[in-house]
Order: sequence, then structure tokens, then C-alpha cells
Amino acid sequence: MTNWPNHAEAWRAWRNALGGERMHHGWLLAGKAGLGKRDFAMAAARELVAEPGVPQPAGDHPDIITLTYGPKDDKAERAAAEGKPFELARSIRIKQIRAMQRRLVTRPTLGTRRAIIIDPADDMEKSAANALLKSLEEPPAGTFFLLVTHRPARLLPTIRSRCRTLRFPVLSDSQLAAMLAEAGLTPDPQAIAAAEGSFGAALRFAEEDLAPVARVISGLLAGGDSGMTGRGELARLIGPRASRERVQAVLDLAQSLAARAARAAEDHDRRARLVETHAALVALAVEAPTANFDPAMLPFEIGSLLVAAAPASEPAHG
Repeated sequence: MTNWPNHAEAWRAWRNALGGERMHHGWLLAGKAGLGKRDFAMAAARELVAEPGVPQPAGDHPDIITLTYGPKDDKAERAAAEGKPFELARSIRIKQIRAMQRRLVTRPTLGTRRAIIIDPADDMEKSAANALLKSLEEPPAGTFFLLVTHRPARLLPTIRSRCRTLRFPVLSDSQLAAMLAEAGLTPDPQAIAAAEGSFGAALRFAEEDLAPVARVISGLLAGGDSGMTGRGELARLIGPRASRERVQAVLDLAQSLAARAARAAEDHDRRARLVETHAALVALAVEAPTANFDPAMLPFEIGSLLVAAAPASEPAHG
């Protein structure tokens, strides 16, 4: 498991609570994506359910229930059951919450405590969040909830109010470089800077070899692309048949670099264009997995949005 140097304070607060007289039943693990919150949740849940003298399984634990993105639909569920590739849903659905609640009417298997991990809790359907709220309001004895959240503001206020919050700080550039080196990857300063403290982002950028992509994106944001050369280079680097994961990593990188440029911009109009570009990239990232985009044209769409933010830019699609 990854060694997370940003977890020390969260562990201190968790273990103080675990050793206290009354453990709170609901916990929010809050921070941007890629900070190890899922790893913390799994390790903390194992500490929670373990009891002296009771052997604990090394693999899946019967008293730890994890809810995350499941199969998209019935067809995907059948494919998953048959061990075939399947498409994931983009939210945690009410049927998953209902199934978890049915398990809560039984006693824990190995001890007196049970942990429920929901990751990411901010991607629950509204109906799922409302159903979860009932369990948080009247939790069964010995049941504890760990809600991993990248965007706590998206959670129902009534859910937030029933949980204690553990905050996970971003990592420094030197910490990211050390973690990448430990993972056997070459740290690239530009990719590390674009990750903005997220090891998950830095890892994806390094695994996808996006340092050259970052340089092209920065060039499009700073200088535009009057002859389409930069957009052509971006398309070449992304690849004509890029995987969904690679395209998503490029979109995340573009969003990060646009946001950094907006924060650094001194000119109001320039900053406004960068903010608009960032918003358009976010919208494109949401649409790309399901929209009928021509894979060969998507890099040019990304590039045109970047060019729109450049000083004295050309029209985004002109």
C-alpha cells in the first residue's frame, strides 16, 4: 500500500476517537481526488472492526461493506456476472444503498462492529443520498459510515451535519516527486506542477507520459495556434485511438493547466477567458464518455477550447 505522508493528522484524530468512550458513527473523508482517502478508509475500517483474539482475514472482510460505481445497467450486470468487461455507472444508485441497508439488519460476522465505506459519496444519486440519510439518522448498533468525498459541498447538508470530518491536505511537489520515484516512475516537474498536490493525478500523468502533452497545452494557452500546428501536435500526442482513460487524463491535465493560468493571470479579460475555457473543459469531460465524439476530432476540440483562452485568441471553433 502507498505510504501517504499527508495522512498523519487524520490518523491522529481517528485513533483518538477510536480510543475514546464513544466513537462517532459517521465520518467524512474530505479532500481533492488522488490524496489516498480510499486507502485511509480501508485501513481505518480494518482497525475499527478488529477485535482482540479474533483472527482477521487478509483479503475481503465480511464486516466491511464498500459501495462504489457499479455496473451501468442490466446488460452490464450480466457481463460482470460472467466475468466480461462492462461499463460502470456514473453514480452510486439507490439499489446499492437499499442492498446495503438489508445487510444491516443482521449482526456483524466476526465481531461487534461493521464499517460501511461509500466512495465517492458525492456521486450518490439524490434518492440514494436520501435513503442513506435514514441510516445515518438511526444507525444500527455497531455500524459506522466512512464517506469518501472529493466535493463535500455536493453532499446533502443533513448528511454533512451528521458526520465528523477528516480533511486530507494536498501533497507538496517534493512529496509527489518522492512518491512517483517510489512507484518506479520518473518525476516530471511540469506534470507534478499540473497535478496540484494530487498523487492520483501525478500518477496518471506519469503513467500516460503526458509531459509532452502538458507542454503543448501550455503553448496553446499562452500563444494560441493560428495555423492549427499546435492542435495537430496535440492530436498526434494523444493518439488516434486513445483509450477513455488517456482522454480523461488529458482533459484533467488541460483543466488543471487552465486553472493555474487563470490564477496567475493579471489581466481581467485574460482571466475571464481562462475561466470560461476551464468551464468548457469540465463540461467536455462530462460529455466525452457518453457523447458520440469522433475520437480523431476530440483532440482538436480540446485544442480549440485552449486556443480560445490565449491572448488575442481566434474564435474557439474558427
